[in-house]
Amino acid sequence: MSTTERPRILIVGGGYVGLYAAMRILKKMRYGEATVTVVDPRSYMTYLPFLPEAAGGNVAPRNLVAPLRSALKKAEVLTGHVTEVDHARKVATIQPAAGESYELPFEYLVVATGSVSRTFPIPGLAEHGIGMKTVEEAISLRNHVMAQLDKAESTTDEDVRRKALTFVVIGGGFAGIETVAEIEDMARDAAKIYKTVSRSDMRFVVVEAANRILPEMGPDLGLWTKGRLEERDIEVYIETSMDSCVDQHVVLKNGMEFDASTIVWTAGVKPNPVVNRFGLPLGPRGHVDTAATLQVQGFDYVWAAGDNAQVPDLAAGEGAWCPPNAQHAVRQAAVLGDNVIAGMRGFPQAEYKHKNLGAVAGLGLHKGVAILFGKVKLKGRLAWWFHRGYHGAMVPTMNRKIRVFTDWTLAMFLKRETVGLSEMEKPFDAFQEASAPAPKPAAAAAEPKKELAASK
Repeated sequence: MSTTERPRILIVGGGYVGLYAAMRILKKMRYGEATVTVVDPRSYMTYLPFLPEAAGGNVAPRNLVAPLRSALKKAEVLTGHVTEVDHARKVATIQPAAGESYELPFEYLVVATGSVSRTFPIPGLAEHGIGMKTVEEAISLRNHVMAQLDKAESTTDEDVRRKALTFVVIGGGFAGIETVAEIEDMARDAAKIYKTVSRSDMRFVVVEAANRILPEMGPDLGLWTKGRLEERDIEVYIETSMDSCVDQHVVLKNGMEFDASTIVWTAGVKPNPVVNRFGLPLGPRGHVDTAATLQVQGFDYVWAAGDNAQVPDLAAGEGAWCPPNAQHAVRQAAVLGDNVIAGMRGFPQAEYKHKNLGAVAGLGLHKGVAILFGKVKLKGRLAWWFHRGYHGAMVPTMNRKIRVFTDWTLAMFLKRETVGLSEMEKPFDAFQEASAPAPKPAAAAAEPKKELAASK
């Protein structure tokens, strides 16, 4: 921890907003003007749009994360949580990854804690659901799917096979549709190496409560995407939801019931609940209430942006709020960084205004859908190229850009890896088993009984 007496800019969160705002501030700040401190429970930023590709094996997991200490060499990076903020004293309480908590003074505060999965009290969901908000969840999903194919290949019990080969995704937004498309693509490729498991044995189901999927794309592209998924034998049920998944028995509101060993939950996000402890004004859904300048209402030294903030969408009109997506987060971070510098120097604050450039979605290898500038609609391979080009350009740091494009280039000449490392979920089991006392051999255990019988 720094002992400098320079004013501290404390950035809570190292995701999109935290990383990009810190980079912007460090770039524009004069030497010795302030200390930038970033606090996050993870030591890396995750590029979330690549999670489905990581689950499908198209991007190596380490290549979709940017180490904060490498990207922010001129900043302090603390691995831990900010548990409280005392605005009267301008002090934050830090709970580090190890050791006792301590107080950290600051002059300026940036709240960039992001979001977490929005869940509901559905019976069985907490026990059996798999989220898609972290790189760990994406890799766990990949390993889990491959383990189910292994299980199906190794059993003669039809009920076990059917359950192992049934995959359900709850949520028809970008995360859900891209995830089901990528894991179906991977499973289709993987089936070629199995003798008794084929794609026709598998069942993929998408459940969406709204009346269409990919609502950001508009009704026509959403309908087109639904048709393409159904052509791949992916069942898509709209205007329905999941009532229960106790013991991995899925019950849908439309009356359908079936067993599924894989239940992926992508039904929306909510602001990280830690913001409730920061003493800041919150909107009706728990977001930090900010002005168009990204300053928190009532605080001239606190800024917030990204998924945990309620930011007015000036481009959309009165009463509209910026949606929680990467496009807004990255651009808000730049304005926020400039405004922090302006705030330190006593200059006016700029308002955030950004017109949506469009949206892109990958639907597996060489398949995609896109809408650009609200007018240009792309489908198939061309949309997939736009998807890869945009996200490849947006992934942070040149190191990661090169690694991602290298992954994609190699994939053009090499087959997809179809190995699952399911034992990574329990990495210490093998050592613990080896360390356990060896059982006595059956023959040796029987010897004393024979001697006792002879003596009688």
